[in-house]
Amino acid sequence: MTTFAGRETAAPTAASFIELDERWSTHNYHPLPVVLAEGSGASVTDVEGRSYLDFLSGYSALNFGHRHPDLIAAAVAQLGRVTLTSRAFHHDQLGLFCRELAALTGTELVLPMNSGAEAVESAVKLARKWAHRVKGVPDGTAEIIVAGSNFHGRTTTIVSFSTDETARADFGPFTPGFVTVKYGDAAALRDAINPRTAAVLLEPVQGEAGVIVPPEGYFADVRQACDSHGVLLIADEIQSGLARTGTVLALDHEGVRADVYTLGKALGGGILPVSAVVGRRDVLGVLKPGEHGSTFGGNPLACAVGRAVVKLLKTGEFQQRSAELGAHLHTRLTALIGHGLSEVRGRGLWAGIDIAPGGPEGRAASEALAARGVLCKETHERTLRVAPPLVITREELDRGIDAIAEVIRP
Repeated sequence: MTTFAGRETAAPTAASFIELDERWSTHNYHPLPVVLAEGSGASVTDVEGRSYLDFLSGYSALNFGHRHPDLIAAAVAQLGRVTLTSRAFHHDQLGLFCRELAALTGTELVLPMNSGAEAVESAVKLARKWAHRVKGVPDGTAEIIVAGSNFHGRTTTIVSFSTDETARADFGPFTPGFVTVKYGDAAALRDAINPRTAAVLLEPVQGEAGVIVPPEGYFADVRQACDSHGVLLIADEIQSGLARTGTVLALDHEGVRADVYTLGKALGGGILPVSAVVGRRDVLGVLKPGEHGSTFGGNPLACAVGRAVVKLLKTGEFQQRSAELGAHLHTRLTALIGHGLSEVRGRGLWAGIDIAPGGPEGRAASEALAARGVLCKETHERTLRVAPPLVITREELDRGIDAIAEVIRP
């Protein structure tokens, strides 16, 4: 017997934990009926001892797998020293973290925050202030161009420019100042620029939309349009960055540099929320004391873990693994087109796969994969996102792909 939920009972089952969640937690997610208790590398184990391959990686927060020893060691060491000072004081990890992250990303200044949504909100504020102070746009009139089917977070301002009605419905009134154009249409974006335009905010690969890769040359055209009109280019690399696509930043595939990048998810090593806005000094430098901040942003524990993440990425090992294993992933998935899949998209160890008509819908496919020991999740009705940790072995990857082939077979 054991104590569970305040009473003596038999060892708790997955069903008992799910019952607790359903009773006490807000139903803003629809998780698969799996209750995880442990994780290591690319594998997780549930409360009843069943093992699974993780093919989602916490939406890229677990790029380095579960409990990477270097990241755990960095966290434990810092936990024994100091975890929080607030930015009212300096501490011995912040400057080192910012310098090392700037060097990794080829940028000049770093604004550390916590969640990805906070990073995007910060980038929006920076773009508006820069437009007013530097470009001369009248205060309160700046506009930011975004793409349809975007996903940048779930705060009120961010859902104001979402085109997903599930994310928007009943949350108005919405924040003005955003103009939406079709993703991948450089001509439409150029036509939307006007003297009030402060920035263009885009994902190098649209994750929530189904891992949508833009047409070749799109970002080069966007960069040229921004340069021609004195507009900032902001790249949201929260899901796509930090080796997920085979390069440090997904925009590197396009041979284009953004003025500002938002980073998150993998920057916290799957241990705690860590995000950052990185970019040009003349843009981030518009912020003065008191104009923006965060109690936990850039805290010592976050910086110590973030530094360990940067150290892993400096070796190039994870970028190489993503590129090589990603090529294998896409070759195998592409072979399933006409055999249960209708389309495969993506870069590196990241793919969006559309299940062909006649096959299961996304939710049913996710549940069938879980029954076969592979954890994946649908986005929209007939699309699965495949994003295993970058530490996955080729054999584990093949095992997961084999399970997908079984599940989507008409």
